[in-house]
Parts: sequence; C-alpha cells; structure tokens
Amino acid sequence: MMHGNALAFAVTAGIVLAVVLIGFLAGRDKEARSSVEEWSVGGRRLGSLFVWFLVGADVYTAYTFLGLTSSAYSGGSIAFFATPYVVLAYPMAYFFLPKLWRVAKEHGYMTLADYVGGRFDSKLLSFLVAITGVLMLIPYIDLQLSGILDTLQVAGAGLVNVKLIVIVSFLLVALYTFFSGLKAPTYTAIIKDILVWVVMLFLVVSLPILHFGGWGQMVLAVATQHPKLLVLPASGPKGILWFSTAALISAMALFMWPHTATGTFSSKSADILKKNAIVLPLYNIVLMLVTFLGILAFMVVPQGTNPRLAFLTLIHDSYGGFTQGLAYATIALASLVPCSIMAIGASNLFANNIYRDWIQPDASPKRLTLVTRSMVFVVIGLALLFGLAFPTALVSLQLMGVSGIVQTFPAVVLSLYVRNLPKEAVTGGLLAGLATVFYLYASHNAHGAYEGFWGLLVNLAVIAVLTPLFIGRARQRTNAVMKSLFGGRSEQSRAQQPNIA
Repeated sequence: MMHGNALAFAVTAGIVLAVVLIGFLAGRDKEARSSVEEWSVGGRRLGSLFVWFLVGADVYTAYTFLGLTSSAYSGGSIAFFATPYVVLAYPMAYFFLPKLWRVAKEHGYMTLADYVGGRFDSKLLSFLVAITGVLMLIPYIDLQLSGILDTLQVAGAGLVNVKLIVIVSFLLVALYTFFSGLKAPTYTAIIKDILVWVVMLFLVVSLPILHFGGWGQMVLAVATQHPKLLVLPASGPKGILWFSTAALISAMALFMWPHTATGTFSSKSADILKKNAIVLPLYNIVLMLVTFLGILAFMVVPQGTNPRLAFLTLIHDSYGGFTQGLAYATIALASLVPCSIMAIGASNLFANNIYRDWIQPDASPKRLTLVTRSMVFVVIGLALLFGLAFPTALVSLQLMGVSGIVQTFPAVVLSLYVRNLPKEAVTGGLLAGLATVFYLYASHNAHGAYEGFWGLLVNLAVIAVLTPLFIGRARQRTNAVMKSLFGGRSEQSRAQQPNIA
C-alpha cells in the first residue's frame, strides 16, 4: 500500500499555504471589494500578462492534467482530443471575444447572462443562461475538489486526515476569494502557471529518460508492446466520431463557461484579448506532452492502479520527496486557483441574473456587492458537499457540463452577428438542446458522438424552424445593445438588406 512522503507533503503544504496567504494579501486594498465590478472583474483593468495568467488558470486546471493522463492511461490516444480542441477554441475566440468585450464594457455587463438579457430584452433568457452556467459549473468546481483530494491521497496517505485537509483548503480559498475578489486568483495564478510550466516541462523531459532512456525509446516501447494505445479506434462509443465532435464541442464551450467569461471581461482592452488568443495556444505544448505521460504511466505503474491516481503514482514512484512536493503543489494549485475564479463566475451569475433580476430588483449597489461576495461560500460549500458525497459521479457530470454549457453558444455568439435573431427561437433552441443532452446522458446512447454535439444540432434546428415564425418581431426590436452591435439603421433601410436570419 502506498504511503505518503513526509517531505513531499511538507513541501506541498508550504507552497499551497504561501499562495493562499498571497491571495489574502492581494485584497488588502479595500478597493478590491468596493463594488461588484471591482470584486468580480477587477474593474476591467487587467493588462496582457495578467489576462494571460488568469485565462490560463481558468483553462488549465488539475483536471486538465489528472483527467487527461487518466484518460490516456485507460484509453490511449483518445485523450488527445484536448489538443485539437484548444487549437480550435482560440481562433474562434480571436473573432468574437473582442466584440463581446466592447459591448460588455459599454453597457457595464459582467456576465454572459447580462449580455444575453440586454441583447434580447429578455429576463427569462438571461435567467436560463445564468441557471445553466451555475448548474454546469458546480460539477466543474467539484472536479477541482477531486483533483486536490487525489493529490493528497498520494502525498499525505497515512500522514494526515485527507478529507479534513481538503475541506480546510477549500474554505480558505472561499475566504480569500470573498475578501480579495478577482485580485486573489489573478495574483495566485501567476505562481500556479509558472509552476505548471517549470514543473510539468521537467516531468515531461525527465520521466521518459528515467524509465526508458528517452522519448524515442519510450514511443518505440509503446508501439511495440501496446500499439493500440497510439491509434484512434475507428468505431465504438469513443472512436474517431467521438474524438472529432468532442474536440469541436469543447472548443465552442470553452468561452461559454462563467469563469472564462470573468477572465474575458476583466481585460482592459479588446486588443489584449486578441493578443492572448494568439499566444495562449502555447499551453498546448505542455498539455499534449503531459497527456502522453498517461500512456507512459500505463507502461510503468502497477496494473490495477486507479486511473485517477495513475499520474500521481508515477510521480510518487519516480522522484524523491522534494521533487514530489513541487509536483503535488503544482497540481494542488491547479485545483485551488481555478476554483476561486469559478466561484466568482457562479456568484456573479446568481447575484446579477437571479437575485437582482428576480428576487430583489431594487437592491442597492452595496447590498448587491455583499450578496455576490457571500455567494462564494454557498457555491464552494455546495461543491464540497456534493463532491464528498458523490465522488464517482464527478467526471461524467463534468462531461455533461461541457455538453450543457455549449447550448448557450447560439444565444451568445450567434447573436453578436445575426441581427434578426428572435429571442423566442433562441429560448426554444436552448431548452431543446439541454433536453437532448439530458436525455442522451440518461439513455447512455449517443451513437458514437459527443452528447453535446447532438444537443447543439437540435438547438440550431429549433432556432431555424422557429425563426420564420417570429422574424417580424425580431425585425421590429431594437435597443441600445443592438445599436452597439449593428448600428442605428432605420427599419426601412434594414428592410432593404438581405435577410440572413
């Protein structure tokens, strides 16, 4: 039975506690919590470097490393769907994020649901986008809980009460997020991402050398002994069709998540978002090579190892205590820092698009700020309870989360470019897409494709069918957001334009 290394655990705990302290210090200026805008999007003042680290912290979490290595350990090359997904995601973001940012900046929006509500003059559609974001994000936060739980099970086995340490860690994150707002994950993300680059590249270089003498020998050993690990299945529940649709849907979903929207709206200019869309794919270097280490783990760690622990077991069996501690701390921070940003995103949605719009419309700015900040404890508390109660359901729920959150893509992205898009059609499409996703996950039969792919097809089909029925209303509708997007054309001049809806 594996036993934790005391030095490794001490190094891990020391680094994590130091980063948590930095999170608290980031908010020592009261301005960080003076308003919802300051607390949740940093007053929209973040420059290129901060946005780089913040969005990197959003996207490259503990699940990115542990989940993908686990998938590679279990299924081989199918885990590499994450590489084309990121390649696809950032070119999309290059075009639509700057446009979305400009509208959000002009109208003071802090969530995607804010934008959708203003674009369509619909509190109902705004609510649906908000509740979808919150419900789909809770399992994602749970996966960060799972990441640190798995890390501590290896690092602290036999040394500490692992569940107690996890609960304390997440409560500390909730406290520093409540206290410091977006400044906390922004500053801590810098440390987390530097560790990701340094430590993960070290692992990528050294592990193949330690066990096989180098990358060439490792790939040759895999190709000789287990060639199927290097080939995508042509058919089956996770074949080429699943690989392709999973990459596409994950790419479309990436910037629909509440926490990535938070990172987007915190930027001080649209040009910064364009620059980051160009350079953020550099993370793919680490992502692709670390995923390959899951296949290395299959070759090295004892058979029967829990796939979730395969990468951590590989680290445990390959290095001394100090190096183990650095690696464990990197993965732990890749759990805790994104958790903070996710909690801010979910709290924003609840406070702005559920509490303010439906429960207390006349809430003062001061009260709204307090409600937004306090929701961090509710969000993280729910994630803790659910994650500790149903640990085996987390990965499947997060995959359903991707399929669910992508159903908001037409409401957000399509509406940036298509003027005559009826809110009735978009609402119907969103509900139909979500219903399809839930049905497919319940029936366990997606015919070899990613469930979110079928959901999005149904979503778009419903929009196409309903649009002609409500196109007249859409042509008559105008508001400040639509003027920002499409200009102030008159109805007569619009009538002379070709109908693209």
